[in-house]
Amino acid sequence: MYLYIGNDIVINSKDVVGIFDTDNTTISKNTRKFLNLSEKNGQIINVSYELPKSFIVCREKKSKKKKVYLCQLSPSTLQKRKGIGY
Repeated sequence: MYLYIGNDIVINSKDVVGIFDTDNTTISKNTRKFLNLSEKNGQIINVSYELPKSFIVCREKKSKKKKVYLCQLSPSTLQKRKGIGY
């Protein structure tokens, strides 16, 4: 199954490690460090130019590469689209 995250970007829902709320998680020093390292390594993909409400961590099964998508959709919307959190 695939997950539409906005602006014509679709990801494989099997690759999703987690969907996180930026307002709640970026308070943590560890989360900010994770996002900064991901940006330096070129693993951040900004889905929208709007202020992100969530970020999605994905790991591709074949290549074992990590990607972090910054998304303008709320985590609850993404979880409903993924089929969890009903």
